[in-house]
Amino acid sequence: MTKAEVVAAISEKTGIDKMTVLATVETFMEVVKTTMIHGENIYLRGFGSFIIKQRAKKTGQNITKRKSIVIPAHKIPAFKPAKPFKDEVKKKLKVK
Repeated sequence: MTKAEVVAAISEKTGIDKMTVLATVETFMEVVKTTMIHGENIYLRGFGSFIIKQRAKKTGQNITKRKSIVIPAHKIPAFKPAKPFKDEVKKKLKVK
């Protein structure tokens, strides 16, 4: 699903015009990015958490030069779904 499809679905369900919904979705994404850039996590009860994960230093391979390289420790953004959300998805997508 694309951002445009999300905006259309929200607009249809709420009756709010698409431009207002688009502005709201864009603002939400900007708040999430800005907050995470400042090193803070975002917790949405019942939905999930946008968190900063710490990756440890490790050794990797540059396959074009056939040399080992050191990948330094770094932080990455991640999403961790809440248990009720995860359970509902598992239930609906159960293999038959």
